[in-house]
Amino acid sequence: MKTSNILWKEQLDGRMPEGLAREIDIFEAELGLRKRGGLDERVFAETRLRRGVYGQRYDNGQRHDGKKVQQLPYPRRDLTKGPNTLWDAPGMQRIKIPGGGLNAAQLETLAELAEEYSDGIAHITTRQDVQLHYIHIEDTPSIMRRLATAGITTREACGNSVRNVTTCPYAGVCPDETFDVTPYSKALSKFLLGHPDVQNFGRKFKPAFSGCSQHACALANLHDLGLVAAKRTEDGEEKRGFAVYVGGGLGAVPYQAKLLDPFVPPEELLPLSQAIARVYARLGEKKNRNRARIKFLIQDLGIDKFRELVLEERKTLEPDARWTEYVKDAERFQEQPLRPAEKLQRAGSEAFHRWLKTNVRPQRQEGYVVATVTLPIGDITANQLRALADIVRRFTNETVRTTVEQNFVVRWLSENDLPEFYEALEAAGLALPGAGTIVDVVSCPGTDTCKLGISSSRGLAAELRKRLAEKSFQMDEAVQSLHIKISGCFNSCGQHHVADLGFYGVSRKMAGYAVPHFQVVLGGEWGHNAGAYGLPVVAVPSKNIPEVVTRLTDRYVDGRQNGESFQEFVKRIGKAEVKKMLEDLTRPPADQKDRSFFRDWGDPREYTLGDMGVGECAGEVVSTTDFDLAAAERQLFEAQLAWENGEVEQAGKTAYHSMLRAAKALISTESPGAPNDADKIIQQFRTRFYDTQKFFDPYAGGKFAQYLFAAHQNAGVPHTADSARYLIEEARLFIDASHNYSNREAVMAAR
Repeated sequence: MKTSNILWKEQLDGRMPEGLAREIDIFEAELGLRKRGGLDERVFAETRLRRGVYGQRYDNGQRHDGKKVQQLPYPRRDLTKGPNTLWDAPGMQRIKIPGGGLNAAQLETLAELAEEYSDGIAHITTRQDVQLHYIHIEDTPSIMRRLATAGITTREACGNSVRNVTTCPYAGVCPDETFDVTPYSKALSKFLLGHPDVQNFGRKFKPAFSGCSQHACALANLHDLGLVAAKRTEDGEEKRGFAVYVGGGLGAVPYQAKLLDPFVPPEELLPLSQAIARVYARLGEKKNRNRARIKFLIQDLGIDKFRELVLEERKTLEPDARWTEYVKDAERFQEQPLRPAEKLQRAGSEAFHRWLKTNVRPQRQEGYVVATVTLPIGDITANQLRALADIVRRFTNETVRTTVEQNFVVRWLSENDLPEFYEALEAAGLALPGAGTIVDVVSCPGTDTCKLGISSSRGLAAELRKRLAEKSFQMDEAVQSLHIKISGCFNSCGQHHVADLGFYGVSRKMAGYAVPHFQVVLGGEWGHNAGAYGLPVVAVPSKNIPEVVTRLTDRYVDGRQNGESFQEFVKRIGKAEVKKMLEDLTRPPADQKDRSFFRDWGDPREYTLGDMGVGECAGEVVSTTDFDLAAAERQLFEAQLAWENGEVEQAGKTAYHSMLRAAKALISTESPGAPNDADKIIQQFRTRFYDTQKFFDPYAGGKFAQYLFAAHQNAGVPHTADSARYLIEEARLFIDASHNYSNREAVMAAR
């Protein structure tokens, strides 16, 4: 008899829980009220975000692949008509998938919704969620109801709330895990969903569970709350527990999580998490969103003081039966296979063995394996979702989960079923090899749909995947194991800071045009739950990034010593050498007749802010502003080299001066006699650009101006390795924002 293995959701038989039905009714009423002007937009924005409903970028119906939106099937709305407003433009619905756990019926529901309300595609995110793009906001209550009947909620998928609880997708089957963290992830997700103590945060709060410390399946170190399985012996008895980390995060400036407690027993998991949430809700920043994440609170208080406050808060909590009930209930969960374990007997095709090498890993249960279903840039069609639902019913007890690398994994496959399983995937177009290799590029939505996108992360990811796949099986094994991650802006939704090769989108002027660029980020470590963060080295035009990948990987193969990792290799040769190696790729082509260089990947339109004009004599006229911004870039790179060499104080001071140089560059656009005195530079920048909000833009220029002010205020404070690194990151963002401002002003002047 088949045993159900539904994770995190209850079998509802088409019925919606009464409480959830009421919540959706309330949201629908608020939706109507807002449309009639009876609800403040600021209040409604948080309401809809807490239900997972986002506004979406809408570039005249243009997609990254060059197709027009009107060429796609939209049975419910013509999204090409009407103004670009919340009501008439497409949006995005994020769907919360705790731990990534799904069953076949839920896959089919997602397929139906993608087909009926979206463009026929579901997107898997880097936090195991599912997103539907190009939906209409008036359809969202219907979408929510359909999801609810399948046991899925969108509640708190976005907004200032506890986001999806990310969990290692191999939990329970990984040979290296300390124990299965699945039940505890389930308990925490259920406990915190809608809890009154998590409704008053200044920003989002992201938890994650990892079953071990050495792998990166859930990336606990980059989360607000990271929980890593641990064991210890007490009175001769082995006990389970969790190492609890707090205050991690990527975003514009990444922070490594800090150890709060090396061992917390399961019965204390929920009350301790509640106490952390209460301290954050009470003391976290509320007015300034740029400082509202818990990582900033911990930075300001220090981890020792934060720990003291949390433990004091824990003592004040009223006992709650759910602390133990939820954990005990979850611990009863056990997955079971559908078919008996049998060793692989059939040989299979050459293609099957290529897939087998990269997409299959053994479980700790002998005779069973986990297979990865690779999804290029996280996309899966409605028909493929249906096919996957059929496949997991046929071969497993519906044991399928999403991953932080934007794929699916199917667990509890009998080894001997692998050839048939592969053939079924192949028939659905889901049998691509290369999972977890350099070919498996991770990307955020970027300029396709995100309002903050600067460069086409998905377009670049698709191009890199295509080129790398063509030669993947001739690659050196050390290169095959590298990770590439791409973000369309500085916010690191593509997790570029923890990749071997990370890239994030910026804009630069070249030959009088705005040209899409990517900052090249090196030094990140994917393993050990995101063990180290990389730093930007140089900005390179988007069209030259494939050559960047080729040069760096070739140099690594030729020059690595004693089996050193890519991270160790980059550290040994130094960023100065890396920058020298890539310097020629930062320049425009000698022959500029080919305008494709000035377009983003997959976009037929020219990425330009207007013709800036070409000067006489040797070349174009270069403004003082451009020279000063270039000097700021040089100073910042010198700060990075100082930090790399352990010269912490020099690194911090130089990063601060690079920010002053960039601020002075902008002041010179309005006043030829820009001051040299730091106080006067800050005063004039504040008066001319911050108070007037000229520096404010969709890319958070106002936020980065505050980095400048804070750096000036703390100019006399000695630097630590951490504070110098943060300042380097902040200076990078301020200088990028200065480039964006200069480009915008140049366009306005040219009109």
